[in-house]
Amino acid sequence: PTITGFLHLGGLRTALYNYIFAKKHQGTFILRVEDTDQSRVVPGAAEGIEDMLDWAGIPPDESPARGGPAGPYVQSQRLELYGRAGAALLASGAAYRCFCSPQRLQLLRRDALRRQQTPRYDNRCRHLTASEVAQKLSQGLECVIRFRLERGVRPFQDLVYGWNKHEVAEVEGDPVILKGDGFPTYHLASVVDDHHMGITHVLRGTEWLASTSKHLLLYQALGWEPPQFGHLPLLLNKDGGKLSKRQGDIFLERFARDGFLPEALLDMVTNCGSGFAGTAAGSCL
Repeated sequence: PTITGFLHLGGLRTALYNYIFAKKHQGTFILRVEDTDQSRVVPGAAEGIEDMLDWAGIPPDESPARGGPAGPYVQSQRLELYGRAGAALLASGAAYRCFCSPQRLQLLRRDALRRQQTPRYDNRCRHLTASEVAQKLSQGLECVIRFRLERGVRPFQDLVYGWNKHEVAEVEGDPVILKGDGFPTYHLASVVDDHHMGITHVLRGTEWLASTSKHLLLYQALGWEPPQFGHLPLLLNKDGGKLSKRQGDIFLERFARDGFLPEALLDMVTNCGSGFAGTAAGSCL
């Protein structure tokens, strides 16, 4: 999870399914903290998430607090690994340096919205020559590293949704994988961490389903074997909207403080969107 807030019901259900899956297959349930956007980190959130997993009775086997052979388990402490992966992608031509300013990117976004189109990067810096890149670097211009999206992605079999394929290069611009401050985006960090931690199965929210083809392209470019993915339907509000961290009444701390039994919460989130007969397909709240 990110540590931009505390553990809520949606995060509890995702953790629960990972815990059950790992235990069924005599595997290891790993808690890895995503804190690559330092401006949004909430102090104490990482400790709070782990405390609430303990309270709920689904403690991780490896985590920032417990440690383990694949640590460290906080992404801001793994920057060297991301930097090496970024350098390898640059060297192979699978990635490139982008010098576009935030102002230019904002103008691209505004223009796309004005035309009622989905905002996307126009891949301008993809076409810079080596000498042009060297010149810009010598001038001290700031840059990020973007990954070259390619057409012709391979289909993959999701553990929940079956066979999927998303031609991301046709609808998206090349994504940033390393920011100017040396911190990775989720796309690179998750791929690098899953590889080096020996992750075999990833169960995450369905909002990442469309990005999985992008992640598989990264695995392919790095020459790594990807894990198996399973994308879980989201918990929804009564109005059909995504359950949001901005709702103050969905955090586990609140339920623990008000005397709710953890078994009751686990029962509820297990039945929400479970596919069991007689239960709702999505919203239970």
